[in-house]
Amino acid sequence: MKANLGDLHAFVAVVRAKGFRGGARLSGASASAVSEAVRRLEAQLGVRLLNRTTRSVLPTEAGQRLLERLGPALTEVEAALDVVNGFRDRPAGTLKLNVPISASRLVLPAIVPGFLAAYPDIVLEVIAEDSFVDVLAAGCDAGIRYDERLEQDMIAVPIGPRVQRFATAAAPAYLARRGRPDHPRDLLEHTCIRGRFSSGVMPAWEFERDGETVRIDPAASLIVRAGEAVELGVEAAVAGAGVIYLFEDWLRPHLDSGALEPVLAPWWPAFSGPFLYYPGRRLVPAPLRAFVDFVKASAP
Repeated sequence: MKANLGDLHAFVAVVRAKGFRGGARLSGASASAVSEAVRRLEAQLGVRLLNRTTRSVLPTEAGQRLLERLGPALTEVEAALDVVNGFRDRPAGTLKLNVPISASRLVLPAIVPGFLAAYPDIVLEVIAEDSFVDVLAAGCDAGIRYDERLEQDMIAVPIGPRVQRFATAAAPAYLARRGRPDHPRDLLEHTCIRGRFSSGVMPAWEFERDGETVRIDPAASLIVRAGEAVELGVEAAVAGAGVIYLFEDWLRPHLDSGALEPVLAPWWPAFSGPFLYYPGRRLVPAPLRAFVDFVKASAP
């Protein structure tokens, strides 16, 4: 029995995305075309592959068995086709990256323009979110994460600044009104702007000085979704709404302009920079290989 390769790709995309709309985004087709491809595949095989409800699309037992065998096989097909790319004068194709929103703002702008200029036949697609998804399940070739978020059996390549810091800042008018903290615990008496991840976690603020680490959980007058709504928090801080704790590089333009004033700068904690990571057990696609080489060559 011969099945259309495109129909098989559509089925895998729908399962990985847990829906036809998401599957359409992964496959680059319309939702109606993906739905028709799955229906055609089910009709040809004579078995239902997906259980469809108004809220979810999940594989049946038969669909799950097919996915388990089909996923690796399609990966090998893609890798085999990509071998031909090595015979081109310039790598071509699409490179999909899944990155934190902070990386899309603080890391990639210094890399992407030069990369696109060097490889005009490569289309770079960047998906920025802070939910830490499985890059392969999301249909991406690689991702950017910090070391505590790296998955096992992945190859990690340093990308961007190797040392970063979290900074605390507030508007001069706010500090003139409420006073300037001398110790991190003084922030417990201040109005603060906090961030919460989509998981519901609201990270504590951590400070470090001369070997002493202080973690505090200050009350918040404004809570914004980490990544997605951070800029609202920054603008609120600039307007004098309270103290904000964020990547130093994100706040740097406002610190340099004087719109924000450093708070507890000797206590700002440093941490290692992000990594580009990708699976180490598969042939690296030509666009990703070109990006990895470019990142390594651009490293300070």
